[in-house]
Amino acid sequence: MKILGAELYILPVDLRIPLKFGNQTLTSVKCARVKVLSEAEDGTVVEGWGETPLSVAWVWPSSLDYEQRESRLIDFTVSIVRFFVEFNEVGHPFEVCARFISESLEDFRRLHNEMYPEQEELPHLAALVAFSAFDLASYDAYGKLYSRPVFELFGADLLNKDLSEHLDSESSFKGKYPSDYLVKPAQKIPVWHLVGGLDPIDADELKGNEPDDGYPVLLRDWIRRDGLRCLKVKLRGTDWDWDFERMKKIGDIALQEGVQCLSADFNCTVNDPEYVNSVLDSIAADCPETFEKILYVEQPFPYELKDNQIDVHSVADRKPLYLDESAHDWTYVKLGMSLGWNGVALKTCKTLTGAILSLCWAKENGMGLMVQDLTNPMLAQIPHVLLAAHAGTIMGVESNGMQFYPDASLPEESVHPGIYRRREGVLDMSTINGPGFGYRNQEIGRELPAPLSSNI
Repeated sequence: MKILGAELYILPVDLRIPLKFGNQTLTSVKCARVKVLSEAEDGTVVEGWGETPLSVAWVWPSSLDYEQRESRLIDFTVSIVRFFVEFNEVGHPFEVCARFISESLEDFRRLHNEMYPEQEELPHLAALVAFSAFDLASYDAYGKLYSRPVFELFGADLLNKDLSEHLDSESSFKGKYPSDYLVKPAQKIPVWHLVGGLDPIDADELKGNEPDDGYPVLLRDWIRRDGLRCLKVKLRGTDWDWDFERMKKIGDIALQEGVQCLSADFNCTVNDPEYVNSVLDSIAADCPETFEKILYVEQPFPYELKDNQIDVHSVADRKPLYLDESAHDWTYVKLGMSLGWNGVALKTCKTLTGAILSLCWAKENGMGLMVQDLTNPMLAQIPHVLLAAHAGTIMGVESNGMQFYPDASLPEESVHPGIYRRREGVLDMSTINGPGFGYRNQEIGRELPAPLSSNI
């Protein structure tokens, strides 16, 4: 396959309630939707689509003005429209995108940062998120060229090289392909609800400015409406008493409402493992049933793993400890394992190519997997859920777009109701069919704005 052209659309979305990332609060997000035109050897031309939220608060935590960071991230995404087509590689998107990420993306990031010598550098994670929509669109197009779903494209019949060529010639991957590490998906998968740090739990926490839009606000109402069985709890990581009381309170609700699984997300704000250990130990001592429900702990420590090589074995001995923001690619997963991490949370927003490589390395080396959300709305939700279904996670998928901007996905929901509404604690993928990601775009019929950038 050869990429002939690309087109970038920016779709703004407002949150119905604020979402806290670390010390930043998100009230709106701009989503990047990308169309690529791809050509097969026989001259057949198809279009592929990809989408991701450009969630600046998550990809670029900083004291730099939010609007400046968002503007620069969008400018960088615009530059990829030209750079990706000029990359001029031919082949399977897994191979083409892996080369682009390893050979070109960092060069483009460096050139971008040189344009702002007095400002903070746009991070590598932000560059990955900007490219991810192009990466996803390439897979969608390739699936259409071969009339196959995307997750049936990873075998030896289509790939030119085995995994050892991508994973530093590690001998354990000789003769193995990504398809060897994927699972046959179930039609329905368990879904996790995000309990944000600003979310009211009980009526006494209501402030009177909550939305009155027909969707739940309080945790119990969400649990009962959606049949939830899995709750991811956002903690502060800087306020021990608040974190302990938050887990205890939500644990009590979980016991009363029949919730089966909890996870604790310390928001990358912790520097000393003893902080996490003491919270976990106190929960185990004071509310053992809540402790038993904690399935894993997510990324308590700073983003940049190479700069913060903290030994975390003591945490991982208490509960499985999963990389998220630090898992930029499989080399970071490998480094994380050496420091004591025993699982990794995958995200399509860091490219499907990178997620597949991390998935393969992690599974080969006995690490657990989850697939975490970036509050994916609209088309971004579909590859995200499909990755979780094919990855073989420890428990389903996190999906919270329906909490924070449910109406943003109404056109997509009309075609795929089971993907955009959680019912009986699961997401239902039965409507996803056809080649590529099975979006069924023509049926969705979303009206798009004028493209922000195009070379088609």
